Amino acid sequence: MFIDPGRHAEDVFGELFNEANSFYMRMNSLQERVDLLAVKVTQLDSTVEEVSLQDINMRKAFKSSTIQDQQVVSRNSIPNPVMKMYQRCDKPPPLNILTPYRDDKKDGLKFYTDPSYFFILWKEKMLQATENKRKEKRRQKKTELQTKSQEQKHTEDPAREVKKVRKARNRRQEWNMMAYDKEFRPDTRLTPSPYHNMSSEGSLSPDR
Repeated sequence: MFIDPGRHAEDVFGELFNEANSFYMRMNSLQERVDLLAVKVTQLDSTVEEVSLQDINMRKAFKSSTIQDQQVVSRNSIPNPVMKMYQRCDKPPPLNILTPYRDDKKDGLKFYTDPSYFFILWKEKMLQATENKRKEKRRQKKTELQTKSQEQKHTEDPAREVKKVRKARNRRQEWNMMAYDKEFRPDTRLTPSPYHNMSSEGSLSPDR
């Protein structure tokens, strides 16, 4: 299949001309708005004119009248060579006549061609990403609540954190230590006394 280069070049430059013309019109509109704003700014006297806070709050928010580009990839934006090639293509088989005989009531033609497939796939991914973010926020909130609850318990009853167990008294060891003179008593704060493990036979308690 041969393509006429001249016709193809004409289509390309025609589209470029339309884009440049649209850009030129937008620039002229912007220049007019800038000129009007410059006149208002030069005429404004800040020492005389005062705007109250109530007037500022009563003003409506700015709303642009510029039409945003939507559905850029649509049938209306298809280049002429692509449209002509599309028109020369064979039509899909008439599988839609089998739709009434399907139990799931799905369109039979969509099993052959489905233009909405990529949109549905994108929508499912976006919904899944939103659900994952929601679960992550719930998990973080639950962790923060548990941490705050533990900190609150520790603040209300700090005595529960540190428990000191009193050592049991041993009367036999106390009597053994009292039997010696104070100068010869070992310092139990530094080293354990060798007399702590003395048996009852070597005891010097007053009971003997």
